[in-house]
Amino acid sequence: MRTIDDLDVAGRRVLLRADLNVPLQDGRITDDGRIRASLPTIEALRARGAKVIVCAHLGRPKGQVKPELSLAPVALRLGELLGAEVASAADVVGDSARAAAGGLADGGVALLENLRFEPGETSKDDAERGAFADRLAALAELYVGDGFGAVHRRHASVFDVPKRLPHAAGGLIATEVEVLRKLTEDVERPYAVALGGSKVSDKLGVIDNLLGKADRILIGGGMVFTFLKAQGHEVGESLLEEDQLGTVREYLRRAEETGVEFVLPVDIVAATAFAADADHGVVPADAIPADRLGLDIGPESGKLFAARLADARTVFWNGPMGVFEMEPYSHGTRAVAQGLIDSGAFTVVGGGDSAAAVRLLGFDEAAFSHISTGGGASLEYLEGKTLPGLQALED
Repeated sequence: MRTIDDLDVAGRRVLLRADLNVPLQDGRITDDGRIRASLPTIEALRARGAKVIVCAHLGRPKGQVKPELSLAPVALRLGELLGAEVASAADVVGDSARAAAGGLADGGVALLENLRFEPGETSKDDAERGAFADRLAALAELYVGDGFGAVHRRHASVFDVPKRLPHAAGGLIATEVEVLRKLTEDVERPYAVALGGSKVSDKLGVIDNLLGKADRILIGGGMVFTFLKAQGHEVGESLLEEDQLGTVREYLRRAEETGVEFVLPVDIVAATAFAADADHGVVPADAIPADRLGLDIGPESGKLFAARLADARTVFWNGPMGVFEMEPYSHGTRAVAQGLIDSGAFTVVGGGDSAAAVRLLGFDEAAFSHISTGGGASLEYLEGKTLPGLQALED
């Protein structure tokens, strides 16, 4: 895979596909981690005299212009972090975009409007997607793919545009791929995986693949209740995917057969309602009251999980252990994050809510070996899937 070091970018217009899909609240960015992660590649291109045209998506406007999903606040924050003005286009491939791209001086930066305002970006019709890719590619002379959080999507800006321009991977994607290879090739053992999040169905592929690769798999978050139910335990009003019980039982059977250790919580923080101020308490994982729902792993489970991470040499973590945004249910996620740090292992935080939790709970990001910018992309890579955005960059 070529990198930006292989491109002569001086004085040339470079279309940079970044991942700037940041959380917004009332037009305010609440976590700028993805913008910060994009800075090194943008700054490297600027330093070499490129005219940088950044494109990205925000949310899921489904081909419609939705002002609340405009990238204008992102352009402002990007400019603050770069210490330079960022021209903000009012459209994606229209007059404003062409003017912004055409008006750049060497080292200048412009940000196009939300790619997903254009139906062609996400279209499943090759012709419609291709027509949009033609217009997007016409803005530039070179293409750099650096939006790792989108490489598992067969979208125009990720998959089709690289076919139309000389292309290379940005520093962020190159780093992500290097890290993920360490989780799939010549892994240093013991290899522990901590999985959380709300739905077990979101993690089926990665569990299936890791059953042949990991030494132990720790399960928390909302998905754990399907595992507890599969073992015959009462889970009360907790999140449950009844249609996955058979699959989970099969995973537990395969794990026992192959010697992979499944680590499940021994206690749960159960509440009367999904609210921070609801009545809540710690109960045994196999005795959740019928009128309560589990919202976090309990304190003994936190200690257990940390102990099962302590001797690991490689750890991958994806998904919080509870509803970490609410303080009473944040302690399990905190225990796992601290367990990763204390292990001294090669630790990878798999993007999404896990990365958000690291920042919200006040951990030093440098304490982890790598924090991925793409939760879905990293999971699909670990499932062994071909990611369209990486495939396009390798062609």
